[in-house]
Amino acid sequence: MTQEKAVYTREGYLYENYRYFHLHDTAGQERSFHYHDFDKIVILISGKVDYTVEDVTYALKPWTVLLVKNHAIHKALIDISEPYDRIILYLNHAYFRSLMPGSGMMDCFENPSSGGHCLLAPNEEEIEELSRAAETFESLLGDERFGAETLREMEIIRILVHISRIARGTEAGAEHAPPQYDRKVTEAIAYINGNLRGDLSVDTLASNVYLSKYHFMRLFKEQTGYTIHSYIREKRLLHAARLIREGIPAGQAAQESGFADYSTFSRAFHNSFDIRPSEIKK
Repeated sequence: MTQEKAVYTREGYLYENYRYFHLHDTAGQERSFHYHDFDKIVILISGKVDYTVEDVTYALKPWTVLLVKNHAIHKALIDISEPYDRIILYLNHAYFRSLMPGSGMMDCFENPSSGGHCLLAPNEEEIEELSRAAETFESLLGDERFGAETLREMEIIRILVHISRIARGTEAGAEHAPPQYDRKVTEAIAYINGNLRGDLSVDTLASNVYLSKYHFMRLFKEQTGYTIHSYIREKRLLHAARLIREGIPAGQAAQESGFADYSTFSRAFHNSFDIRPSEIKK
């Protein structure tokens, strides 16, 4: 397993059980909304950044912990006038859940009240524990002696246990800023995510939020960065990918995700993920 401390990829697949990054740089707004096939944790150490996850915008403060569930579309807006220092963890959710079955260690990603993403605000004691665990992990980077990899993984587990404890004591979403999306867009996103198999035509969506078709299309693109059609396509593809990984046949997964024609689904899947539906479990 390889740990990196400088460069990371915002999109794609996680081929290890985890990846850990401690990044010290200044960057502007991420180029577009994107998603990951794995869970993501962002621990802000210093800087000023707003993270939009699906339809909620979170104002991060030093040592707040943002949890982004796999497949949630998100983007960061960074104030480049302040140093941006953060720890980022990519996690194979199933792997870490299997390590401690019944412990609830990964339940913080499943909180239904936050839609699978939330901002945690640790107290001073919790910050100290989290910081100490991160420092211990980083002190083990580059160590190739016998058992070093096991020790690194133990420290990752320690970090996850700390975060799980913080989540149990923090009301999910209590620290997030008011959503910056127009209420109509928020309602449309919620409807899309709850009806991926149903009719999601622009006419239907616009009618549901009582806007004209063309005003709704402009508003959605302006506020999310996605056209309505591209947002729906990505969400349907992500849903289908998850079903296939869970053992559902690709054809059935396509139907349950709202694709009427398998060839259209297969082509869109390959264009988006650069693999065919039959290859995803590999």
